[in-house]
Amino acid sequence: MWTEKDRSTYRQAGVGVPSDLTDAEWARLGPLIPAAKPGGRPRKTDLRAAMNAIFYLLRTATPWRYLPRGSFPPRSTVYNIFRGFQRDGVWEAIWAELYMALREHMGREASPSAGVIDSQSLKSAEKGGAKKIRATQWVTTPARR
Repeated sequence: MWTEKDRSTYRQAGVGVPSDLTDAEWARLGPLIPAAKPGGRPRKTDLRAAMNAIFYLLRTATPWRYLPRGSFPPRSTVYNIFRGFQRDGVWEAIWAELYMALREHMGREASPSAGVIDSQSLKSAEKGGAKKIRATQWVTTPARR
């Protein structure tokens, strides 16, 4: 049952879409986004608008090419921000920070204090030892003509 408090929290005002970040969400997420790298041109893109575009694409499962014009930055800019965050580990850092905040909000310690290891994990560790988990490597292929 919706209350007036819920309605005021989730009310969509203006020209935004439902996946847009609220002011409270942006206040929490904004500080987790790294500053622009030194030495280049100053960043002109509104990162909140870019994040809104990324969340819009994720929520609607829309292809990059169909990102609406006007309300979001250009799709190439949004794509480059998304991939740069992926490459630099920003998404993992954001997820870890929000996960720890959620645990603290629930009255638990920020990081888990126990783990579960089953017999299959132990067997695989005996054969070849623990594998080093590598970060995702991005590979580009030459364009086909």
